[in-house]
Amino acid sequence: MSERTGRIRSPRTYSAVSGVLTGTIALYIALVALGNITDFDSNQQFVRHVLAMDTTFKDDDLMWRAIKSTALQDTAYVAIIVWESVAALVLLAATAMWGAGLRGGGVRRARQASTVGLLMLMLLFGAGFIAIGGEWFAMWQSKQWNGLEAATRVFLISGIVLLLIHSLATERAELDSTD
Repeated sequence: MSERTGRIRSPRTYSAVSGVLTGTIALYIALVALGNITDFDSNQQFVRHVLAMDTTFKDDDLMWRAIKSTALQDTAYVAIIVWESVAALVLLAATAMWGAGLRGGGVRRARQASTVGLLMLMLLFGAGFIAIGGEWFAMWQSKQWNGLEAATRVFLISGIVLLLIHSLATERAELDSTD
């Protein structure tokens, strides 16, 4: 980092920072997916209760949204696990690409892969858990089965990493064009 400007001047530093951030998120979501696979029942119950809306205020104006079918609930849960697993694989591949960037490889594909993986997480936790789970299925009303705080945390961290990776890329491009 340049003391004078406070900017990252080295492509290696850019790749290292981006790789560490991507790798951290990759590790997290890989562990989440592994936990959901190896301890299937714990979060299966979470998804079932959220979709059934059985711990909400049971307002008649909302309860028509509830999904009572355990087959549909379990299908949703398996879809979540598959989405998490694919996102983890994409982010792990992106982390490896950032590592190649440290050895002088291109970083465009690493940034693209990171973007895809991070957006996958933002869709799952933002649209899936916060919007659909939190609002459509009124998860916010449940004291026992409320995952909004965890979903918000993952959504925000993924968004911050996405912004940093792209702002570092912009800064690097500006430096490359002026140096």
